[in-house]
Amino acid sequence: MRPRAGAPRLSLRGRRTERATIERVLSRAQSGQGGVLVVRGEAGIGKTALLEHARATATASGFRTEDAAGVESETQFAFAGLHQLCSPLLDRAGALPDPQQAALGVAFGLREGIAPDRFLVGLATLNLLAEVAEDGPLLCLVEDAQWLDQASAQVLGFVARRLVAERIALVFALRDPTDRDVSAFVDLPELRLDGLGQKDARALLAAAVGAPLDDVVRDRIVAEARGNPLALLELPKGALPSLLAGGFELPSALSVPR
Repeated sequence: MRPRAGAPRLSLRGRRTERATIERVLSRAQSGQGGVLVVRGEAGIGKTALLEHARATATASGFRTEDAAGVESETQFAFAGLHQLCSPLLDRAGALPDPQQAALGVAFGLREGIAPDRFLVGLATLNLLAEVAEDGPLLCLVEDAQWLDQASAQVLGFVARRLVAERIALVFALRDPTDRDVSAFVDLPELRLDGLGQKDARALLAAAVGAPLDDVVRDRIVAEARGNPLALLELPKGALPSLLAGGFELPSALSVPR
């Protein structure tokens, strides 16, 4: 979840309201009220940029930050995503009750046993995060949540619904639409990202190009991008500066992942 240098700053143009929402979630967590948010939107719409904004804001405010990302090739591996998130925290697992330690240990392949009860794994995860947050506020970021294995998604949804009096913020990025089962995140607070309006799209495009831009060319790129920040950043890369400044024609529109 590390975009290229400069990308977060540019792709957050026009996202003042969304940035404020992220900051409120962090503020709630810092004050011990817990914070949860599911950031939803199409590919390229700015979900990763907002998560990076959350990371930077949290780090500046003294949070510890941990992250995980759903991986399409690991969707059949139970607890793979949860392991990404929790493995750096397992040095604190000794504080958990024995049944929860055992459930988490079996889930992560650290000890032998039958498949653990997911309720116990959920409790163990919640208490492990709370134990870590005793030392200071904790931000957990989960990118590409639509690709989490179902066991991890269910456990993290369980945890998210119980962050009531903890110094923990849990922020998911979820591609929408998706054909994956994302019912684990239903009814959680969400922030849906729409395309940028024309004014913000033009401002982002101008900042990305950093060179003279013909009005007709600009309007065509804005129309092709349909408010998608990634498209606005990528489409001009296929054109020579002379074309952007008013040449004859842009190359074919770059395909943005869907």
